[in-house]
Amino acid sequence: MEHNPTDPIHQFRITRIVPIDIGGWDFSFTNSALFMVLVVAITTAFLYYSTRGRGLVPSRVQSVTELSYEFVANMLRDSAGTAGMRFFPFVFSIFMFVLIGNFLGMIPYFFTITAQLIVTFALAILVISVVVVYGLMKHGTHFFHLFVPSGVPSILLPLVVLIEIVSFMSRPISLSVRLFGNMLAGHITLKVFAGFVFALGTYSTLGAVGAILPMLMTIALTALEFLVAALQAYVFAVLTCLYLNDALHPSH
Repeated sequence: MEHNPTDPIHQFRITRIVPIDIGGWDFSFTNSALFMVLVVAITTAFLYYSTRGRGLVPSRVQSVTELSYEFVANMLRDSAGTAGMRFFPFVFSIFMFVLIGNFLGMIPYFFTITAQLIVTFALAILVISVVVVYGLMKHGTHFFHLFVPSGVPSILLPLVVLIEIVSFMSRPISLSVRLFGNMLAGHITLKVFAGFVFALGTYSTLGAVGAILPMLMTIALTALEFLVAALQAYVFAVLTCLYLNDALHPSH
């Protein structure tokens, strides 16, 4: 199929790079898998490079790493208390993965892994699985007190428990759809305005002049999208911290 440079959906299509079929199951290495590997490799390389010297007077790259560390650590302490620091490697890894994945997707012709619902949903399921498994291992059946708020009249308790269970079950959906929806919508909007610039620029001089406004809008939206990329990584991480707090302190 011929690629239309103005097609806003083309940038989200998953394509096979190395086709792999095992017993009728598709295990192909795709562009999505490639960019997930790139995100992990870039993050690992940056953290290793920035901390290898560990100077008393930090360099600029070391300062960035230290600020990232403190940012996530403070977020985790504020949301889950000092006990939450045992989850720091987990939360920090998720935060960096989402952040670098969002920023990498801002590069033209690159693939945005966080604009794929299956990727964000897998991350959300991982978070909820850690909450449930740790909560049951740490507290046993007492973990289910999470669904029984204190001070609720007995007559209303079945309804409130049902609402709490539905709310808990909807967490991976809201967590994944929020990140996916924001990245998808932002990239489509950018592509649409960039398409206006491309289409108008191919016409006469008058068309080129008319392309100035959508070009300025594209620049402004690009700056906004960088902000959204960072903000969505923060939101995903802080919600992860709040959910982990339920595993640490299941009683309301």
